[in-house]
Amino acid sequence: MSHLFSPLQLREVVFRNRIAVSPMCEYSSEDGFANNWHLVHLGSRAVGGAGLVLTEATAVSPEGRISRHDLGIWKEDHIPKLKEITTFIAAQGAVPGIQLAHAGRKASTVRPWEGSRALLPEEGAWQAVGPSAIAYNEVFPMPEALTKEGIRKVISDFRAAAIRALEAGFVVAELHSAHGYLLHSFLSPLSNLRTDEYGGSFENRIRLLLETVEAVRTVWPERYPLLVRISVTDWAEGGWTPEESVKLAAVLKNKGVDLVDCSSGGLDAHQQIKIGPLYQTPFAEKVRKEAGIPTGAVGMITTSEQAESVIAEGRADMVLIAREFLRDPYFPLSAAQELGEDVKWPVQYERAKPRN
Repeated sequence: MSHLFSPLQLREVVFRNRIAVSPMCEYSSEDGFANNWHLVHLGSRAVGGAGLVLTEATAVSPEGRISRHDLGIWKEDHIPKLKEITTFIAAQGAVPGIQLAHAGRKASTVRPWEGSRALLPEEGAWQAVGPSAIAYNEVFPMPEALTKEGIRKVISDFRAAAIRALEAGFVVAELHSAHGYLLHSFLSPLSNLRTDEYGGSFENRIRLLLETVEAVRTVWPERYPLLVRISVTDWAEGGWTPEESVKLAAVLKNKGVDLVDCSSGGLDAHQQIKIGPLYQTPFAEKVRKEAGIPTGAVGMITTSEQAESVIAEGRADMVLIAREFLRDPYFPLSAAQELGEDVKWPVQYERAKPRN
């Protein structure tokens, strides 16, 4: 039996295989609302056989958006369309998951295909926030350092968003603490120069993430998994390190986190990343083995053989695939064929299933 297509259980949720649709920003919302683009985009990947389908980074507040076109879950009105999407995903045998996010100092920017810069006032710009008043780069907004009241609001926003996510039918929640966004920016000494209890020592820098996890866990059911995505390294001198990630993952495990989604980078504009196939998988392997927590591997996993090897060799418990799913929404169905695994196809597509 293929290791990739073996089921995975986290708490009371069973995933039919180890393949997840990684969060991918679509920048196709207005005022945070999901629409038919999201239904088709996420729904087709569920039809295609994924075990877990995660939404793109979904803003917990309007100021937590990367752009004006981010998906959101900061108000009750967002719930009905999201509920339609989760209902469809679940009906296809996949588990619906949501990534809850706050962009922090990388907020109030234009969409990637519109350039790389801050929004202008006449374009509806808003004030970005971060741990300290340090911009990501020379064309991104200058953030305001969050006050204690602002920090409390962020935690409250994540908690409220988790309640709405549950109402919308999501079974998995992932907190986005990677890629230079707000929770990650508190972790890294390159972006966090605070001198209060949220800055300085390792224990202080992880405080906001831990308090957010604790707040979400008070409303997220015990039977449902909670994931956290981290950047295991900043790929920059003086930044967040893999060793700190291992320490953090061990603490997260004790706080009720069930899997650490191991990405990297995104915090420092001068990062030096060595990119290649499976280039981030060693981070998932390190965290899994040294912290004793299930992990997800991401980053240039593009073939069935690569994905199978990650699971078979015990390097991670799940593979989260992004660009290959954009190229092929039915990647799991073709991967199963290549690995000699007989999986159930949607009855509507059964006639096209290859016969060995």
